[in-house]
Amino acid sequence: MKIKKGDIVQLQIEKYAFEGKGIAKVSKNELLGINDTDGAEKNYVVFVHGSYPGDVVKARLTKIKKSYAEAITTEIISASPDRVKAKCKYFGVCGGCKQQDLSYQKQTEYKQLQVEEIFYKLGGLSNFIVEKILPSDDVYYYRNKMEFSFSDKRWLTKKEIATEDKFQKNFALGLHIPKIFDKVLDVDECFLQSELSNSILNFTRKFFLHRNTSVYSTKTHTGYLRNLVIRQSYHTKDLMVNLVTSEENDELLKEYSENLVNSYPAITTIVNNISKKLSAVAVGDYEKVYFGSGYIFDKIGDYTFRISANSFFQTNTKQAEKLYQTALEFAELKGDEIVYDLYSGAGTIAIYISEKTKQVFAFESVQSAVEDAIVNAQLNNISNVKFITADLYKSFLPVIQKNNLPYPDVMIIDPPRSGMHNNTVDDVIQLSPRRIVYVSCNPTTQVRDIKMFSDAGYKLIKIRPVDMFPQTYHIENVALLIK
Repeated sequence: MKIKKGDIVQLQIEKYAFEGKGIAKVSKNELLGINDTDGAEKNYVVFVHGSYPGDVVKARLTKIKKSYAEAITTEIISASPDRVKAKCKYFGVCGGCKQQDLSYQKQTEYKQLQVEEIFYKLGGLSNFIVEKILPSDDVYYYRNKMEFSFSDKRWLTKKEIATEDKFQKNFALGLHIPKIFDKVLDVDECFLQSELSNSILNFTRKFFLHRNTSVYSTKTHTGYLRNLVIRQSYHTKDLMVNLVTSEENDELLKEYSENLVNSYPAITTIVNNISKKLSAVAVGDYEKVYFGSGYIFDKIGDYTFRISANSFFQTNTKQAEKLYQTALEFAELKGDEIVYDLYSGAGTIAIYISEKTKQVFAFESVQSAVEDAIVNAQLNNISNVKFITADLYKSFLPVIQKNNLPYPDVMIIDPPRSGMHNNTVDDVIQLSPRRIVYVSCNPTTQVRDIKMFSDAGYKLIKIRPVDMFPQTYHIENVALLIK
């Protein structure tokens, strides 16, 4: 007898793994259902999706390797005491909040353990301080931006299929099903943004359904409606509705805008992004403003930021201040330093630290983000930050030489999930700042890059996780290295 893919096995979940998987350790005999396990070491690891430590589950094996297997929970025989009832009726289907059925205290405990294990085991690093995770004050309604998708292929839940109700199968407005790019779960509520955003979501669906408006197809590349993006300011209460479409339709957008503003006076601007791209990205090639200025404003700390439809801005505004304050504390600025800020986006970190330093040079690849950053500096009367367009996937040393920039005392680095390019790591090592503060939304790529810095003579001093995304397994982490 041999275990095979598709087999259902019973497992005791003992530990928590990165990306929210439970871990069971068993012997091969146990998997085969053989009771005689004397002398059989429990050294075979099974990663079980949809499980937590303390669970006893039945799970279907999806991948079998020599030293480990992967499985998906099919039945919870005995539930962990840390489980809670999920708030959302779409939980387990849309995939947005994969830990909504786990108490928030345990979510943060496991996230802290995730980061520690990545640094100790994956990174092989030691002799550094691990500070306690900073939890989020709000565990629901914390996002300032939600991106919903239109689709001509609606995903029906098992509950919907079981009813005799008739559904509009060729029109959906909601969230993508995990790993299924062309089908969308039609949702009428989401607990990550405000109740007002849910109401705007439902108004939009009803408006365009009533007018038989076509939906963009990723297969035929025809149709009009692509995305609905709602952005809300935490401090100023500004609210932007951005409809992403495949082409212009002034008459329809004017009617939509007028109806929307009449129904929701809290809306401060309405934007239409027109995207000719074949890929399903909610960023237009150009935009038209139908109401208001086309921008919203929000604050992090004492600083005000202008946010356009396609600007990057931390999605958890309150928690962003904790993240930036942690980075500032790690930098230990005295006021006379030259600071480089890499992957600076719309300049939020550079502006946030500007008062504590002599001069900040902020580098960013995306020209539109640099333009936003320049405006944000002007808004806050900041004169000691210079924003520079530089391709951080190539060497940016020529840009430094061309502009005759002084070398940095401190570098703050906040790359995308993929981490830093080797060229950029080499540039940083060559520039030789005495302190590096590395902010990351992916500790796995962060530790990969930190190992390269360590090999070049830097020492990891401390790290601190910051939870920006409650109900998910995602975690931000701040690290300090010195030379």
